[in-house]
Amino acid sequence: MTDYEISETLDVKGQSCPMPVVKTKQSIDSLDEGAVLEVLSTDSGSMSDLGGWADTTDGVELLDQEEGDGLYKHYVRRTA
Repeated sequence: MTDYEISETLDVKGQSCPMPVVKTKQSIDSLDEGAVLEVLSTDSGSMSDLGGWADTTDGVELLDQEEGDGLYKHYVRRTA
């Protein structure tokens, strides 16, 4: 269970690289600073792809990632 409030959920299930990252960037850019985006994906590569993107992108922070039953959940906060 998360200890932060989810501002918006992005469903990219069924989409493969690079779309989860592309859609995440588009969604996070539309959110206010401090907002948390939950990303739901079925692409196992999204675990490393979104982590790498967050590490190299100013203004975002990857808070957590969860994996279970073929679903990958990512929690990204807009920091700037």
